[in-house]
Amino acid sequence: MLKTCQIYADLEKEAKLPLPPAAQVQTAFKKSGETVPTPAARREEILQNPHFGSHFTDHMALAQWSAKNGWHERQIVPFGPFSLSPAASVLHYGQEIFEGIKAYAHPDGSVWTFRPGYNAARLRQSARRLMMPEISNEDFLGSLVTLVRTDRQWVPTAVSAALYLRPFMVATEPFLGVRSATEYTYCVIASPAGPYFEDEGAGVSIYVTQSFHRAFPGGTGAAKCGGNYAGSLLPQVEAAQKGYQQVCFLDASGRYLEELGGMNVFVVYEDGHVETPRLTGTILAGGTRSSIITLLRGNGREVTECDIALQTLLERIRTGQVTEVFACGTAAVVAPIGKLGGADFVVEVPQGSLTKQVHDELTGIQFGLRPDTHGWLYRLC
Repeated sequence: MLKTCQIYADLEKEAKLPLPPAAQVQTAFKKSGETVPTPAARREEILQNPHFGSHFTDHMALAQWSAKNGWHERQIVPFGPFSLSPAASVLHYGQEIFEGIKAYAHPDGSVWTFRPGYNAARLRQSARRLMMPEISNEDFLGSLVTLVRTDRQWVPTAVSAALYLRPFMVATEPFLGVRSATEYTYCVIASPAGPYFEDEGAGVSIYVTQSFHRAFPGGTGAAKCGGNYAGSLLPQVEAAQKGYQQVCFLDASGRYLEELGGMNVFVVYEDGHVETPRLTGTILAGGTRSSIITLLRGNGREVTECDIALQTLLERIRTGQVTEVFACGTAAVVAPIGKLGGADFVVEVPQGSLTKQVHDELTGIQFGLRPDTHGWLYRLC
């Protein structure tokens, strides 16, 4: 078994492999079925005020895998339910993985996505951990390209809005034995999305749970699978009942910060250096996290991936040594943290300028307003 650090290193390496252009992959997924399109007036109403994950485009991408035939039946079909046996393995043993990625409208009318090679590599990494079939860059990109080109009119042009793409895979074999399935469905759905938090500039309130853990060594914390998120829902509800917007998890020892329910964390110090929890096998390696580290280091900032003890962090916030704390992820992009609370503490986190700088630089690249010096953007149409 590969050491944890090697798994993350392999992810970064695989994410940097050259990607085939859209023209090469767009023909794999064929349009099938009759679509009843959303009325234009209703679509425009949705696009004017898109709420995250609430509305979906007219089509979805589908592909099937079987032990006998491999990947086949690649299609673009009308958005809607698909048939699933009550005995499907995913319903009983949880073989399910997913990704989150966005399509951005640029000022010239073109549509691009951001680091799709990273998402494709991480989906394969998740598949390996949950004993599921891996999907190639060609099929992953083909599903995104063809779906976005089919539903091009659904890409928002409002400020801070994008088309959120959700690729996922589930085990569909009707079998109740405990083993990896022999049949799977891969699907991509799309949802116009605005800001994840209602007020992007306001500091998010975070409750640090000391009763629950997101993942444990040797578990599935480094995979993007539904079970990780299901386990975070109870502490998330408890945090909301206490008046907090998000929950932060500690490691199995109960000492060190790991991540939020769906976001990574960064800590900024008064001397300018930045820390983020190191990838230990229980933390999801976020593409946004990876990009921010690259941008900060490229701007001359010292960034350290290390263990961040909760009690040390609280003390440094109180003494002024910590000047900012922010969270990041595909959905929220970059969000300042304004308050940390727990069973026996509450601290107000100061607001600084670096969080906004990082947000503006990253979104500037994504929306085509700043140069993409790292070659992260991929043109969809």
